[in-house]
Amino acid sequence: MDNIKALASDIQNVQNIVAFTGAGISAESGVPTYRGEGGLWTKYDPSKYASIGYFLQDPSYYWNFFKDVRYPILKKVKPNKAHLALFEMEKAGNLKTVITQNIDGLHQEAGSTSVIELHGTTRTIICMDCSKKYTLAEAFAKLAEQIPPLCSECRGILRPDVVFFGEMLNPEILQDAYAAAASCELLLAVGSSLVVYPAADIPLRAKRAGAKLAIINKGGTPLDSVADFVINEAAGLVLPQLLNPK
Repeated sequence: MDNIKALASDIQNVQNIVAFTGAGISAESGVPTYRGEGGLWTKYDPSKYASIGYFLQDPSYYWNFFKDVRYPILKKVKPNKAHLALFEMEKAGNLKTVITQNIDGLHQEAGSTSVIELHGTTRTIICMDCSKKYTLAEAFAKLAEQIPPLCSECRGILRPDVVFFGEMLNPEILQDAYAAAASCELLLAVGSSLVVYPAADIPLRAKRAGAKLAIINKGGTPLDSVADFVINEAAGLVLPQLLNPK
């Protein structure tokens, strides 16, 4: 609790905060994590559904996963108290950017307007040939016609607008994230195990540039030893408390 009060006080006194979020924040909305007990990778082979090589070989595997698992989850999940608290920080004027590893679009649904999506978004579907974009609902409707779904303009194969295994992060997006981290006064690392690189280098960039680092995560991370604050509790419990220090 003392750590939460101290961090809340710091938040009131800085003008440039960046939030870096991982799967843990969305898990509180019901989005399954990837690693760990009950994670998607314990049930589905990531070398198939998350690999660009396998997608190109057999796109129907991913699209069956999308139809049976991904779409039903995304259709029902909503932003939780942690997402909403970050939006409140943005409205207050001191949270400038959310950098997220997540692909679920929940930050934008919560109202956040400055969001850097390192790994893309499953809420946009694109044609691999002509780049025409489709919504989740439009892509799901096409699955009733055929799997994999095809573009209505050019009959190209559709894919989610995400970074598959085997693909590089968009260098411009990564540079935007690095720049935001390097210019902030405080970085909140929320719900991330901080083990996936190059994304996990972002909090370190902030720290090296002189920012304070606060880690809010249920479990320990490799960066706990260099953080100014470590709070091992759920984001939905902690972040609302940071808005109204008592």
